[in-house]
Amino acid sequence: MTAEDLGALATEASDPRYARLDQMSVAELAQTMNDADATVPAAVQRALPQIVPAIEAAAERMAQGGRLVYVGAGTPGRIGVLDASECPPTFSTPPELVFAIMAGGPGAIVNPVEGAEDDAEAGAAAIDAADIGPLDTVIGIASSGRTPYVVAAVRKAGERGALTVGLSCNADTPLSAAAAHGIEVEVGPEVLSGSTRLKSGTAQKLVLNMFSTIAMVRNGKAYGNLMVDVKATNHKLRERAIRMVRTIAEVDRDTATAALEEAAWDVKVASVMIRRGDDLAAATARLAAAAGRLRTALEEN
Repeated sequence: MTAEDLGALATEASDPRYARLDQMSVAELAQTMNDADATVPAAVQRALPQIVPAIEAAAERMAQGGRLVYVGAGTPGRIGVLDASECPPTFSTPPELVFAIMAGGPGAIVNPVEGAEDDAEAGAAAIDAADIGPLDTVIGIASSGRTPYVVAAVRKAGERGALTVGLSCNADTPLSAAAAHGIEVEVGPEVLSGSTRLKSGTAQKLVLNMFSTIAMVRNGKAYGNLMVDVKATNHKLRERAIRMVRTIAEVDRDTATAALEEAAWDVKVASVMIRRGDDLAAATARLAAAAGRLRTALEEN
């Protein structure tokens, strides 16, 4: 892509509404940025017809044992790292189930690695190194939709049989062309021209929230709207676990706490123990037979 082509991208454009940004007061700047940010959910809404089938396909592959893999450079890569890193504590998933590949390696999460995003060969090699296969879903994230590292990674993942998704913030991008599912959340020019950590980054986080959360909910990681697979590793989360068991099993605090302590603070096991009258071994076996789905374990005959 030439310099002229890059300049034509909406994410690189300069919006005349913000031409006096450096002359605004703090109050004006805050209002301006907030007004701009308020347009992002509407842009995501317009992209839902692209987002929904991609999530459906990803959730189906994850149900068969596939992984969810984010690939990005710079801010999009860091957003992928953030979303992936929240899955183990929220859903008790192993770290290798949802993970991120960052252009430039782990060090680039904190310190930029010059030229990493332009290294297409490294992007393809990272997919090979992760042993991406047919059950996996690879989501390439690039605000511009043309980052060579990301486009090459998505293309290589497709060659290896993976489900591929390209998430960008421009129209008709090379990333969308390389992916089976192109998602283009057109947020328009940034308040600070070219600073795609702003609206573009917010849009990417919203979409990745949908991917990881919906895939997990569809695969039994929630009961109603309760995060029943949470790891109760601190006081706040143990209190949350107690409230969940009290709600699910309709018992008092002491009964819920006792069951959780016996179940090593596993909300699903404790709930089955109380609701079904099972001991620890039987509740664990019942959940395993239900593929970890609490509703199935509670309602089966």
